[in-house]
Parts: sequence; structure tokens; C-alpha cells
Amino acid sequence: MASAAIVSSLRRRRSPSLEAFLAPVDLNEVALVRTLATISMDLIFAFSDRPWPFQRKNSRSLIRKIEVFLVLLEFLRDCNLSLPSAAVLCFKELYLLLYRSKILLDYCLQSSKLWLLLQNQSISGHFHDLNQEISTLLDVFPMEELELTEDIREQLELLQKQVRRAKLFLDKNDEGLRLRLYSFLDDFGSGQIPDPVELRLFFVDRLGIRDAKSCRAEIEFLEEQIYSHEGDVEPNVAVLNGFVALTRYCRFLLFGFEESEVEMSIGIKKPRKGLITQEIGDTFITVPKDFCCPISLDVMRDPVIISTGQTYDRTSISRWVEEGHCSCPKTGQMLAHPRLVPNRALRNLITQWCTAYGITLDPPDSPDSVVETFAAALPTKAAIEANKATAALLVQQLASGSQGAKTVAAREIRLLAKTGKENRAYIAEAGAIPHLLKLLSSPNSVAQENSVTAMLNLSIYDKNKSRIMDEEGCLGLIVEVLIFGHTTEARENAAATLFSLSAVHDYKKRIADEGGAVEALAGLLREGTPRGRKDAVTALFNLSTHTDNCARMVASGAVTALVAALGTEGVAEEAAGALALIVRRPIGAEAVGREEMAVAGLLGMMRCGTPRGKENAVAALLELCRSGGTAATERVLKAPALAGLLQTLLFTGTKRARRKAASLARVFQRCENAALHFGGLGVGYAFARNSSANPDASFSSEVSMQMPISVPVL
Repeated sequence: MASAAIVSSLRRRRSPSLEAFLAPVDLNEVALVRTLATISMDLIFAFSDRPWPFQRKNSRSLIRKIEVFLVLLEFLRDCNLSLPSAAVLCFKELYLLLYRSKILLDYCLQSSKLWLLLQNQSISGHFHDLNQEISTLLDVFPMEELELTEDIREQLELLQKQVRRAKLFLDKNDEGLRLRLYSFLDDFGSGQIPDPVELRLFFVDRLGIRDAKSCRAEIEFLEEQIYSHEGDVEPNVAVLNGFVALTRYCRFLLFGFEESEVEMSIGIKKPRKGLITQEIGDTFITVPKDFCCPISLDVMRDPVIISTGQTYDRTSISRWVEEGHCSCPKTGQMLAHPRLVPNRALRNLITQWCTAYGITLDPPDSPDSVVETFAAALPTKAAIEANKATAALLVQQLASGSQGAKTVAAREIRLLAKTGKENRAYIAEAGAIPHLLKLLSSPNSVAQENSVTAMLNLSIYDKNKSRIMDEEGCLGLIVEVLIFGHTTEARENAAATLFSLSAVHDYKKRIADEGGAVEALAGLLREGTPRGRKDAVTALFNLSTHTDNCARMVASGAVTALVAALGTEGVAEEAAGALALIVRRPIGAEAVGREEMAVAGLLGMMRCGTPRGKENAVAALLELCRSGGTAATERVLKAPALAGLLQTLLFTGTKRARRKAASLARVFQRCENAALHFGGLGVGYAFARNSSANPDASFSSEVSMQMPISVPVL
């Protein structure tokens, strides 16, 4: 057979995944044979007599086939026979087959046991594909052109007959276990909790999952598959989430709450993700704006494109949608579909930029956040029921477990409450909130941090807000964590919890009146980490939307902190929005007017801020003139460069910004000598005046509706 025909015959049977490998085209025939012999020997040494959890027969059969090839290769190596061109081409294909075999065998040893069961049919198919490719290779291998010994020829011919007759092999025991695993999920789906004895027999005796650590490893592996396949996986994401929920339930039912996990977790922190990475901050490098997520303002680690064409970091946009939003945060357009398309081109540019500056780019989020991905399907009834049963176990430990068990339970509730409103509802209905409340004052920093973060995640579900606020002493303890929390993350998450709770209008006054709450938020805005400042300013903004809170904002020093924040990246926009609300009251306008940097900060926002930031800044200046009296108006009037900024805003600003700028121009026109300062505004004023019939309507609702602030899920 011609050489081209041989290659064509082989490649017709080859899986596309083999294109990832390159045959050693630069090796001569002697080096090629030696290389193949070495690879075969390494494979046999690495995988013989290994304890295969599954695919035992397929794996051992493949190794035996490699042993036959090794006999051939060692003979050719030792005899230094000249190889015909057809044999060389076959050996190059064998090179690819051996490496594909290595990957498949590695996969069977290193994957989790549950994943191997779920993929049993698919993996068996890969072994069958290798058999077919070996068969094709032996069909075209020129044995008659080589001076082989009779023994070697017989072994090759026997192997050729075996692989020709080989059919897809599914191990009956493995397949039986796979079906049994599905039956447990079916039990939950029908509203029944599987028999604990059967679960122990399956997980411990048959799968060999004998402790909490190995059970957690199984969960993490399944979650990693959901993330790495980006929703394109079989079984589908909804079913896989069901198996994650089932395994999590078994982890606590079968292995309890090991206190050693708490001891191991003390002092182990994930790297904090601030506005920009610490390395960038330390080297004072200006990050290209296109590299930053419009929501988090942090460098994007996993940029994705949504249906409106905007790019966001996967974690941020997934959290945004998880909270119930159906629109694009940047444009306000409704999302046409839920798909997230990886922006690999931008990801490559970010990676190259970080490499050029010697910056370590954080990898995409760990599997802890997999359940937040937009690709995840709606939870199945089985997943919901399994998580509901898990929540009952966790709350039971919160109520009566040891201190270590309570800490573990708080951490697991924190994680479980990330996965959707159903779980948040079940956890609260099971009675978790009163028990989490007790851990807020725990001297154990891990327990306190997990409990306040669990409270934050639970509060995202609207019905839980009332449960938290109605629980006696709960609000006060959250504020205590905000003030005296053992860790930075605990204090920041307490601030985020207050923001979440303040989404209910009736609670804004109660939160502001809680002793030390506004003062602590102002302090966090002044001195916190980038993420802490973000949590604080969003909470202060929400509290500012209640008119009765103005005096508290002034007395607590929040106004001073908000003015200072006008020059801080990531929080300036919200700070300007809060000030625009505060100055609507005379006491607020007076307080802002006393701040020397207030007008300058708002002008800076009009010059360099985001479109929404410019809106808030001009709105704040307008309200300062209206409510602050003559002195405040004169301060604004005498501000340098204001005329040019208003002129620019009247022509290039958003519709709302043009309305506010036009209203501010009218205020100035009524002032003595206004024509001297603003004579050039006539055309722009007329243009902006025609853009809206009612330029000043519904100010506070406009501000709040324009602010796309989301509650973090942690």
C-alpha cells in the first residue's frame, strides 16, 4: 500500500483530539524506534499492577497490547534492521497512539470516582476507539517486509485478530454502580430521602470514599468539571449539580463534622481580590480600562461577552444575574439570552500585558464559585431536595454540635447559600438564622467570619431580610462585627449585609439609627480595602435614599467620608450619588457646603468621571445651589472651569446629565452677573431644555434607579 494511502487510512479512524499531538517527524528511524520502546516501557512500568477504581479490564487490556508492541520495538532496536517507509509511517502513528493511551490511563487514575462512574460509557468508548485504531495500524503494518522472528510475528497476528473482533466493553459492575448512583438522585427527585444504610454501603464499601476529606475532593472535582466545560458537558449541568448536592449530603450524613477541618482552615485565606491586584498597586501601573470589569473594576481574570456585546468578568456578571437582574449593567438593555461567550482575545491581551509588567494574574475563580456561573441550568427537584436535607443536617449541628462542628456548619451554610434562592429559603426555614446569630459574637475568627458571610448570602433572598431584621439583637450584632470584627473580611461582609438589608425601604431608618452603624461605614469608606470601600459606599448610598437619615449622615461624619471618596477610583460614582441625595435637605446641603473639597471633587467627577458619575456630580451641584443658600451658590458659581464643563455636558452628556446641567444653568442665570460667567451657554441651554419636558422630576428615584449596585455573594 502506498505511504499516502496508509496515512489516509489511519487518520480516517483517528479522533480529532489527536490533533493536539505532533508526531516526531524530525527523528530518524533508529531514534524513533528507541523513543517508542522507551515510551512503551514507561507506560507499562507506570500503569501495571495499579489499583484501578474503574475501567479495570479496559485498562489492563490496553497495557497488554502495549506490551506486545514493546516486544516488537525491542527486537527492532536490538537488531538495527532497516525499516521500510511504510513501517516508519506506522510507527509515527503508534507514537500518537501511545501518548493518547497515556492520557486515557492517567485520566482513569486521577479522576474522581464519581466522575468516572458518570463517564463510564464515554470512557469505555475511548478505549474502544483505541482498539479500532490499533486494528487499523496492524492492518497496514508491513510485517512481511520485516525479518521478524516467528514468535513476534505470531504475537502480532494474534493481537491483530483480537482487536479486529473487539467490541465495546462496558464493565457490568461499573455500569451497575452508575445506575445505582442515579437511583439515589431519583429518590431525592421523588421526594424521598435515600436509606442511610444504602448510602453508606455505596459510598464507603463500594466506592471506597471513607472520610470527609475524600468526599470533599469528590465534590470539588465535580464542580471543577462543571466550570471547565462551561456548561457543555454530559450529564448536563443541572444533573451534575444534583450529584454535587447528593454527595454534599452524604459527606455530612456519613462522616459528620470533623473539627480538624476547622483547625486546618484557621489562618488559611484565599487571596483577596481588590480593585486591582496587589502587584499592580505596588508598582503604580495604570491598568488599561478595557482590561477592567465594569462591575468590579478589577482586572478581568475570565472575561466573557453577554448578549448585548459588553464584556464582563465571569464572576461579576454571574453574580449580577444570580441576584435576579435581567439587563446589562452597563447599557441597561435586556439580555436576549443567558449565554456567556469567553472573550479569549481579550484574555490573551490581559495575560500578555501582565506578563510584560511581571504581574501575577489571578487564575479564574475556584470551583467554589462554579455554582454561580450563568451557564448553570435551573436546579432539578433532586438537587433542591438533597440541599434541603443537607440544610437540615447543618442547622442541627448549629443548634447542638460542638463549637468546632458549629464552625464547620456555618462555613457549609455560607457555601450552600451561594447556590440560589431555593437553598437560601430552605436554610432560613430550617431555623439557621438564630443559631448563626450566636456565632456573630464568637471569639473564633473563622466562626465569626463564616457566620456573618452566611448571613449576607441568606439576606439576598428578600423574605430572609425580614427574618434577619425581626430576629432580636441580630442587627446590633451585625453592626458589632462591622465595628469590632476579628478579620477584615468579616467587617467588609458585615457592611455588605447592611447594604443588602437596606434594600427594603422600611429598614433604612432602623439601620441608620443602630448605634455606630453609619460611623463604622464611614470609617470603612475612609480606611478600608478597595473592596471594603465599595461595600461601605454602596451601603451609605442606600441609606441616603431615606430622607429621614440625612441628619444621621451628617452627625456621623459620613458626609466628610463621601466627599473624600470623590477622588477614589471605584467608589467615586456612588459617593457622588449619595451626596446628591443628602444635599436635597438643608442640613445636608449645609454640611456639604462646609466641606472645602466638595465642589472641587464634584467638578473633578464632571471632568473625568463615568457618564453616570457626571450625572450624579452635576445633580449634586444643582441641589447644593437649591438647598444650600446664597453662600453655597456663590461657591459653586465661582468654581473655575465650571462654565466649560457645563458647556461640554450640555452637548455630550447623557439625557439626564443634560437636564441637570440645563437646570443648573437656569439657576446661574437668575444670579447677579450670571451673564458674565455663562454668556456662552445659550445654545447649549436651549438644546438641553428641549431634551425633556420635565427636567427636575423624580430626582431621588432617578439616582437610585441609575445605580447598578449588586450584593456580593461570598
